[in-house]
Amino acid sequence: MTPTSPSAAGEPDPRVPYESLVGFATEVFAARGVPHARAHTAAEALVYGDLAGMRSHGLTNLSRLYLPLFDDKRVEPDAQPEVLADKGASVLLDGNKGLGLWLASEAMDLAADRAAEYGIGLVSVRNATHFGCAGHHTLRAAERDMVGILASNCGGQRIARPPGGRVAMLGTNPMSIASPAGPELPPYCLDMSTTAVPTGKIRQAARAGQSIPEGWLTDAQGQPVTDPHALDRGEGFPTWLGGRPETGAYKGYGLALLVEVLAALVPGAGLGPTPEAYEGTGGPSGRDDDIGILALVVAPGALRPVEGFLSQAGGLFQALLDCPPIDPDAPVSYPGAREAATAAAARADGVSITSALYGELREVADQWGLQVPAGVNG
Repeated sequence: MTPTSPSAAGEPDPRVPYESLVGFATEVFAARGVPHARAHTAAEALVYGDLAGMRSHGLTNLSRLYLPLFDDKRVEPDAQPEVLADKGASVLLDGNKGLGLWLASEAMDLAADRAAEYGIGLVSVRNATHFGCAGHHTLRAAERDMVGILASNCGGQRIARPPGGRVAMLGTNPMSIASPAGPELPPYCLDMSTTAVPTGKIRQAARAGQSIPEGWLTDAQGQPVTDPHALDRGEGFPTWLGGRPETGAYKGYGLALLVEVLAALVPGAGLGPTPEAYEGTGGPSGRDDDIGILALVVAPGALRPVEGFLSQAGGLFQALLDCPPIDPDAPVSYPGAREAATAAAARADGVSITSALYGELREVADQWGLQVPAGVNG
């Protein structure tokens, strides 16, 4: 395929080989002092968002979220996680402000190693930073024929209010679970925030100049907000999964607290709900520092023959795919299948990124004396 420049106005967005994007992000993180192997792990986690079609959590966050962490000294480029407790099947780590993009993967791998030995492995982490798409990390366990669970609070960041409350107390508190779906099907991978949508999706709409649907944000009085810029102005509060209290908001709120307990309270990480939250206007407060992470892996093969587990998993997820659809043009699927198909196409034909993002990557390349990855013709 012939290298090309980013598209002009009105032309399709440029597509870039996956390995080129990973290589570029690796060099950017390495230029900031991250050891090369970990820089590559972090790059894979970051680019996964673009690869799997979740642009709000991909390379758009390189210059908006991750590089500012280095600028503000909120991440240690060469951090070495410290083992605070090791009980065999369970481990407590201090992440020492390591970049969550690689730290979460290493925690998941360690949990999988312990699960291989004990049947279950738990790695609890404090003092971490943002880790990108949770599903990227849990898929590492699924690739080893295990079930992976990952959850993270948002440290001391408070942007969402308890149902009926006037003060922001919690973050979006994402979580993921991934499992093999049998020998022939792509893994099941649920990757979700406990709010109606992640903040990255709201900011993506803001950058595109688009309004957002009612149900994503509310104002201080609890009324729907459709201006995505209200989030960063501190005038819009994310709603919980389930929407209003009468439609199930307590479920999303309850899941957020589940994440807060397991991912942050257990390891002793920074908590959102604290007395400091009551100071000021009740609007967004705190920063997503000292994030807590739960990495939990179950190894079915330690309990019964793994072939039986995989065969039964194949039957489970194939049955879902075979479910007669309401609309013949909209077949039934399961979480992770669409992302796997998108990723496979992107690996073959190049990862689609916007021209605006390509321009941002060029600016980063110029700043650090790197070569921006070339696009490919379609």
